[in-house]
Formats: sequence, structure tokens, C-alpha cells
Amino acid sequence: MLTLNHEMVQEACAYIRGKTSRSPEIGLILGSGLGILADSIEDAVTIRYEDIPHFPKSTVEGHAGELMIGSACGVDVVLMKGRFHMYEGYGPELTAFPVRVMKELGVNKLLVTNAAGGINTSFNPGDLMLISDHLNLTGRNPLIGPNDAAFGPRFPDMSEAYSRRLRGIAKGIAEEKNIPLQEGVYAGLLGPNYETPAEIVMLRTMGADAVGMSTVSEVIVARHAGIEVLGISCISNMAAGILDQPLCHDEVMETTEQVREKFLGLVLSVIPQM
Repeated sequence: MLTLNHEMVQEACAYIRGKTSRSPEIGLILGSGLGILADSIEDAVTIRYEDIPHFPKSTVEGHAGELMIGSACGVDVVLMKGRFHMYEGYGPELTAFPVRVMKELGVNKLLVTNAAGGINTSFNPGDLMLISDHLNLTGRNPLIGPNDAAFGPRFPDMSEAYSRRLRGIAKGIAEEKNIPLQEGVYAGLLGPNYETPAEIVMLRTMGADAVGMSTVSEVIVARHAGIEVLGISCISNMAAGILDQPLCHDEVMETTEQVREKFLGLVLSVIPQM
């Protein structure tokens, strides 16, 4: 297991700060097909992940592999256009490494988005779901190993992993803009295969409303660092066994394309109020 230290974070930050003078307060992590938000970033500096010290590479379709720093709705932000997944072969501490870097850059609030399979049968493809909590079912944790007190406490509290305050803001905006918004628990699995119908029945029994292969490591590290988190899932398809059809990544990309305006309308209104 790779041990990340404060020096590695500082080296990555030094490289990024050499490209821009902005000090972002809000971090954004965009999931599969949701990179459209990057088009709304003004005066952006774009840096390839592979050029940043200690950053891994993103290898998944729909993940551009770029870090952007600029302004969104008058707020300085740093945006990950694509993320890293453990199924790509990276450990959880490396998939969440960019969150450490964001914290060092000055970020104190994080918006994470993902494409997820709907488990709750009242959901429909194209719904947006506020994440109220998560189940980490990956069998891995980015905090395993020696704890660096410069990053956070040995035993961080996760009783409010997803900020109740920020969810309240998002709900108010959604109601104001007449954007339908679900809310539920996200189950994070290792992947890369989609789940079996029996696994979906198990997850529903455990209280999950949606399932995906990302997000949980990033949120654990964010809370360890004292960053307030808002999570939004795009329900890109119904999970295995709910509909009589196979699952594929193309469907995920098609659905996220269809909800782009609804997604943009919500997120761009939330950012100034975070």
C-alpha cells in the first residue's frame, strides 16, 4: 500500500500554484458523463493529471483526466474533470489523493458527483439524487496505515459525512427552480463489473438507494480533512434485475447527456451559496 505524505501533497500543490494565482475554496469532482460543468468555468487554467506530481492517470471513458482552476458564478473553484477508481488498479489513498491536494490549496467545501445505478424502485433514469449517507462496501479505506496529524485525526467522525446544511441549500434551490430531486443512501462498491440481481436485493435490504464504484474514498478523506461535503448522484440506469435488460456504460453516458441542463441548473445555483 502506497503511503502518501504531506511532502507529496505539497509538491503537487506547488506545481498547481505555479500555473495559477487563484486560491479556490470549493472543490468539484465530476463523475462519468458529467464533465459538462467544466464548460461553465471562466478564465480556467487546465492541467493534465499526468503532469501533476504524484497524480495517477484517469483511464475511463467519460473522464477527461484534467484539473481545472477558475471561476464559477463568481467563486474560485478547482474542478476534477474525471476521477480515479480503485478498479483501475489504484489504492483508495491514491484515488482520494486529489482531495488532499484540494485541502492544501484552500478548499473547505467539496461537491462530489457520480453516475449511479438506481436501487430504489421509485427512482427513474435521469433522476438527480442528493446523497444523504453512504455504505462503504469496497472493503478498503484510504485512512488505513499510520495517521498523519497534518491531514486529520486518527479516528474521524462520519456521523454527518454529507453536510445537512449543504443538502438543505440544494433542496431549497431545487424547489425554487422546479428541479425534481431525490435523496438517499449511496452504496460504493469496488467494481468494475455491474452488480448481480441478488447483490442488488442485498443492497436494498441494507438500505441503499443507489450504487456506484466511486465517491466513498474521496468523501472519507474530505471529512478526515475537515472539508464539508455535498454529494449528487445522477441515476443513469436502474440496477441489475429491476428492468429486464442488460447494463452497459453507453447507457450511463446517454442518460447523463440527457440530464445535463437539469444538472447544470442545480449545481451552478448551489455553488455561490455553498
